[in-house]
Amino acid sequence: MIDNFYKGKFIVIEGLDGSGQSTQVSHLAEFLANNGHNVIATKEPTIESQAGKRVREILEKHIEINPLEFQKLYVQDREEHLNSKVIPALKENKIVVSDRYFFSTFAYGTAHGSELEKLIELNNNFLYPDIIFLLEVKPKVCIKRIEERGSHIDLFEKEEKLSRVWDIYKTFPSRFKNIYLIDGERSIEEIAEEIKEKVKTIL
Repeated sequence: MIDNFYKGKFIVIEGLDGSGQSTQVSHLAEFLANNGHNVIATKEPTIESQAGKRVREILEKHIEINPLEFQKLYVQDREEHLNSKVIPALKENKIVVSDRYFFSTFAYGTAHGSELEKLIELNNNFLYPDIIFLLEVKPKVCIKRIEERGSHIDLFEKEEKLSRVWDIYKTFPSRFKNIYLIDGERSIEEIAEEIKEKVKTIL
């Protein structure tokens, strides 16, 4: 994995579906913009690439596919996302805040049949974020949130599946650098405040 040597900063917020990472990306991007930074908020998988569109189709329609081949679609989408959006922004000294990155591939892919080391290998030539926040929310709470917002339930959004995913996610802070575990069951404002204070340390 390649450390970010560009002028801009690359921030990633991770967590289970329903953990609130999209909300925190919005709050952080707004905070940074209000403090004079040029910010781009983005997410994975994208809806721009053919691979990203295929991923969403598989998730929404519960299409059966080989687990590793499925994760390779995420990797293809990620490569295009980095080259077309993330890296050009970083070169221009912008701050990129992403909802998910390759840590999602590692956690979800491993929990659903792929080998973690193989997934790391597939992503090994990609940019490593400056700071990563992992929102810790119990799978049961995540499912309740998804149901309450009336969202379509996708392929992975079952409590048993999310529990397997979290078992992988929770090993990451001791394995990968720059990952902060954040209690995601507090108020949106409390979580946002903790993230903002940690982001200030890298700016």
